[in-house]
Amino acid sequence: MLYELAQRGNFFTTWLALTVIAFALTMLMSGALFRRYYWRPTFETWRYKTNPQFPKPVMIRREVLQMLKGIYTATLCPAIALHLVDAGWSQAYGGLGGYGVGYLVFTFFVVWIGSDLYEFAYHRLGHTRAFWWKQHKPHHAFANPTPFAVIADDHLDQLIRSAPLLFIPMLMPINMDLLFLTYGAFFYGYGVYLHWGYELRWPDAHHPWINTAFQHYIHHARSTLMQPMHTGFFFKLWDKLAGSEYRAGPETCACAKCSIARGERTREEFERIVKPDYSPLLSPSFWLTGKVRQVEEPAPAE
Repeated sequence: MLYELAQRGNFFTTWLALTVIAFALTMLMSGALFRRYYWRPTFETWRYKTNPQFPKPVMIRREVLQMLKGIYTATLCPAIALHLVDAGWSQAYGGLGGYGVGYLVFTFFVVWIGSDLYEFAYHRLGHTRAFWWKQHKPHHAFANPTPFAVIADDHLDQLIRSAPLLFIPMLMPINMDLLFLTYGAFFYGYGVYLHWGYELRWPDAHHPWINTAFQHYIHHARSTLMQPMHTGFFFKLWDKLAGSEYRAGPETCACAKCSIARGERTREEFERIVKPDYSPLLSPSFWLTGKVRQVEEPAPAE
């Protein structure tokens, strides 16, 4: 589908179509989880929220606006890759392209594992070099992230993160629909989970090989320049090898499972937590100004 789209239009129409598709996908996936777990949280769901506090509406606005920068930047590389086919620089193809279903499965695993290692390496660079930290730092404005923070990156940071969408088709034959769906649905879907702010009962935070939402919350809350911590995406292997894992015993571990086991996350605590009114997010004026319109109370009758 995407390959045929590029053949029928110019670079701008291809980039615009990809951007619209990416926007719809990201808003659907992130918005659904936000509505379910942030808009009207329940005690039972809140018990598994890593950070018991909820971010204010102004931070959600900031996340979404930053996310929009990530969306239109991330679609540049696949748009370029599609239009490099005729120039002989890209090996992207549509349909089976004569390679068969087995090759599609093979390329999926190559893209999955190779991109995960690439993401770890580049992400770690953003926490170990001052120049790259400057590019990555806007993403860390969200210390208590929501599902909207997945690609809430600055332009250069997101351009490099999405670069595999350009150079993979230059290195090997790849079905562009598969590549874009792998990044747009599989990677973004897992990113939504990592930025969810909540934890699953399985895999829980102590799974030996899988990075969970807890690890990524710790990354947002504690990782900074020269303090890389869980810069991996899917797999813990890379951080195990680099020595950048979060380690804590059950007495001090901040995950939801350990907190509940210690007798925390009580209903009384839930009642004390401020549940922000997110209804301003439905107001166009709030998106324009970032200010919540105050409703004046009627003057008391004399």
